[in-house]
Amino acid sequence: MAGQRPSFHDFRRRLVAHEHMLGTFIKTPTTHATEMLGSIGFDFVVFDQEHAPLTASHLDMMILAARASNIAGIVRVPSARPDAILTVLDCGASGVLVPHVADVATAEAVVAACRYASGKRGFANTTRAGAFGSVSFEDHKRQQDDEIAVVAMIEDIDALDHIDRIVQVEGLDAIFIGRGDLTAAIGASSMSSDETMNIVDPIMQAARKVGLPIIMLCADRQDAENMAGRGASCFLTQSDHGFLRTAAIAALKEFSPPIG
Repeated sequence: MAGQRPSFHDFRRRLVAHEHMLGTFIKTPTTHATEMLGSIGFDFVVFDQEHAPLTASHLDMMILAARASNIAGIVRVPSARPDAILTVLDCGASGVLVPHVADVATAEAVVAACRYASGKRGFANTTRAGAFGSVSFEDHKRQQDDEIAVVAMIEDIDALDHIDRIVQVEGLDAIFIGRGDLTAAIGASSMSSDETMNIVDPIMQAARKVGLPIIMLCADRQDAENMAGRGASCFLTQSDHGFLRTAAIAALKEFSPPIG
């Protein structure tokens, strides 16, 4: 059907095809923001298990909400540990965003934890990801290997020494450049400062050289257009916290001074 919205199952395909997609972070342990964002038409959400109080039980329900709302649910796991990755994939996440991938060995381990055929992912098809056992052994492995997006966060200064090799790790689907951590590490004034971009540009150049998709967190459209011009194709903006705060400030301003 013309104009039909893509399925959340298509997220990885769209990502590696460099389609322009928009997502946001989810930091509140509830399903409601995800359901609303899905109904609005966002392409994906990133459940922030690294910086928000999201337990395995929270994520189980939030991932279910994403699937029910036809929005890709990616999890920023707290570390590259295989057990942290396996749990969210079995719950039905569309992929993982893994922090602090600063060397080739870590990138390879992350990919291995996410893949069956070419990796070391622990097998279970009696999970939500395997439709609770209704998907056959081989079909489950094939479907998961086809659909799970593996994204490495490049946010450490040390990663620059290895970036040309990290972006060539087979099975890595994209990188997310953590401008916040890089900015903090060098003591720069903002994520868009010249000092930060002098670090970001070589990372983007390395990814462009091998055709690896780049995901960026952008403050606004102007920032996103700037990053798109440098090679980014997938974007995050704000978070559920940010949207709530922005709307609340606008409402408070609208009703000030007091009425009557």
